[in-house]
Amino acid sequence: MLGDGIGSSVRKSKLINRRMFIASAAKAVVFFGIVSRLFYLQVEQNKKYLTLSDKNRIRESKLPPIRGEFKDYFGKTIAGNLDVYELHVIPEQVEDFRVLITRVKQILNLSESEVDKIYKTKNKQKPWETIVVSDHLTWNEFSKINYYLYDLPGLKPVISVGRSYPFNESYSHVLGYVAYASKEDLSSSEIINERHVPGLRVGKNGLEKTFESELIGTNTIQRFEVNAYGKRINQLDVQNGNQGNSMRITIDTEIQNYTNELLKGEAGSISVMDIYTGEIIAMNSSPSFNPNDFLYGIELKEWKDLNSNPFKPLINKTISGLYSPGSTIKPLVALSALENDVIRTNMQVRCTDSIDFYGQKFHCWKKRGHGYMNLKDAIKQSCDIYFYEVARLLGVDRLNQTARRFGLGDIVLKDFFDNEKKGVFPSTKWKKEAIGQNWYLGETLITGIGQGYIQTTPLQLTLMTAQLANGGNKIYPTLIPNNTNIDQIKNEMKNNEDLEVFYKHSPLVRNKENVKFVLDAMFKSTNEVYGTSYSSRIEDPKYQFAGKTGTAQVKRITEAERELDRQLEEIPYKERDHAWYIAFGPYKNPRYAMTVLVEHGGSGSSAAAPIAKKLFKKVIDRHEERESIRLNDTIIS
Repeated sequence: MLGDGIGSSVRKSKLINRRMFIASAAKAVVFFGIVSRLFYLQVEQNKKYLTLSDKNRIRESKLPPIRGEFKDYFGKTIAGNLDVYELHVIPEQVEDFRVLITRVKQILNLSESEVDKIYKTKNKQKPWETIVVSDHLTWNEFSKINYYLYDLPGLKPVISVGRSYPFNESYSHVLGYVAYASKEDLSSSEIINERHVPGLRVGKNGLEKTFESELIGTNTIQRFEVNAYGKRINQLDVQNGNQGNSMRITIDTEIQNYTNELLKGEAGSISVMDIYTGEIIAMNSSPSFNPNDFLYGIELKEWKDLNSNPFKPLINKTISGLYSPGSTIKPLVALSALENDVIRTNMQVRCTDSIDFYGQKFHCWKKRGHGYMNLKDAIKQSCDIYFYEVARLLGVDRLNQTARRFGLGDIVLKDFFDNEKKGVFPSTKWKKEAIGQNWYLGETLITGIGQGYIQTTPLQLTLMTAQLANGGNKIYPTLIPNNTNIDQIKNEMKNNEDLEVFYKHSPLVRNKENVKFVLDAMFKSTNEVYGTSYSSRIEDPKYQFAGKTGTAQVKRITEAERELDRQLEEIPYKERDHAWYIAFGPYKNPRYAMTVLVEHGGSGSSAAAPIAKKLFKKVIDRHEERESIRLNDTIIS
């Protein structure tokens, strides 16, 4: 019995010892595991968790890039930048979005519609996408939000960059405007996508869009330390971005603003060009719009109003408007006929009020006609009957060749605008390919007076006039100043006589005397009695110019309507003729060419030529100041 008791005690002792050993071993394994894990986390994974810790403690912010500015020829800022105070929020970073927005509503006195807009935006977007709560806070509102920021976790006050156009409507169609980057902008441009931040504004049209890559600039990167609530407590580092490149263009703001005044209340276009350098001095389309309205996103109603406006303020009529040029084409028709030796300058044609051609009646603008006309008088008095005969002898295909050389039917400002139109200068081949019909001789006649299928832009006519005025030599229109030596260009034009050899300023005609004849006729048209723009002449040689009026029909006039002989105010606006005027000057030493178009203005002599008269004085008065910059090769920053 005693032995059994001793054996039982031994077994119990062994069992206890084994259990203690197992427990101790288990403790040792657990302890070793903990130590190993701590070693792994603190030594081997030190960099990883240090980085994660820094990410919780350190935040990085990318600021909008600062856009390059636009300056005019004299260095005046025509598109600059301004600070825009915004308020952003990322929903997934907010514990209670509704409570936050209610608090913001109280602080900023937001309206119900503004709050509804925030919720609608939230429902449309992903939780991690930024919502712009407000994009136009005042400085007081911005300061107030920052004061309460400790109590508004998730809100992010941002100083963004906006665009400022100090001359409002004057430059709208040249510069275009900027607005918030759309999904299309992000997908179509790698640079915009790379530098995008909420509130980024990019060019939507005009030069703002064309030169987006040069203008956009690079982002500034800020690194700062935050506390457990995400509030900034210390700025650690700033990596400053670079402002985009600023651009100086050829336009003179004083002249540009003046063209805006001259076209006030009218739909139309004015363009002015240097006949040697091709520099655009002014380019205005009326009516216009205020690009500053797009800074915070234009209201839907305003956008609809702009698009539905019958005078089309959003269209740059100078480069995108297509019109029949009317009688402004006659100097070129005369030149083409002389160049192709189909007429002589002394050829006479008897002008009555109309001619019959294959059973169709073709009228002259002057009732009872002009009587006997030679070529110079026909240009001077704009005789339609004479030019019907010239066009018949010349043919549309030879006229087409001359017109294309002088820039009609083609893009003028290559690489500057994506909305510039080519227009049409017809030919027999063009009609067959475009319409599928044969050409008729009657169509040649009306082409000879700038009607029919022919469609030109105002800037094309400015280029045509400039190349006539410089003696018939090629130039390259531009909006970027080139400080070209004028005497050098003139010498090259004077010495380049071979039409078959390419020069930078190649001759566009075979006989320069033909150009001189046409220019003289344009002078008489403006400065001699019976000239169609005689009432708009300037006798002072300093300002004296030469030009050609044009009156382009917008609808076919029936015999009954012709007999009514209604005054302009009696004709419905949309049925009134377009009024044109092309000109160059000063006549004795020409330097500038211009085109004036007044849509539905009636006759060129009464509506367009008087505008050119006022504008020419302004252009010439600005000439010396402009040349001083060119001659001194001034670099304006």
